[in-house]
Amino acid sequence: EVQLVESGGGLVQAGGSLRLSCAASGFTFGDRAIAWFRQAPGKEREGVSCIESSSTYYADSVKGRFAISSDNAKNTVYLQMNSLKPEDTAVYYCAARGNRVCRYYGMEYWGKGTPVTVSS
Repeated sequence: EVQLVESGGGLVQAGGSLRLSCAASGFTFGDRAIAWFRQAPGKEREGVSCIESSSTYYADSVKGRFAISSDNAKNTVYLQMNSLKPEDTAVYYCAARGNRVCRYYGMEYWGKGTPVTVSS
């Protein structure tokens, strides 16, 4: 059974940091691109960051503040979020594509999300 489980969300003040984790099981971790999405209340879900092999990608809104990384031995992808802003408040999801190419669509598996709240 394929599972993606996010953790690490919480409440943080503006300017603070959080590190999200996405633990994957049930598939060969290195064979798939893994992406982070977020959905704020009343807004559409948006792609935040993606990792494929050693390449990483970021939405303009988080570039320079967020960093995605992976630990293949632990089948885990991380999202280090620094200099958080109130507009980063959202539920954050990780998702896996069916191949190694990063795209923010066509995701095959999703986690259930972890909430992040940034207070001003």
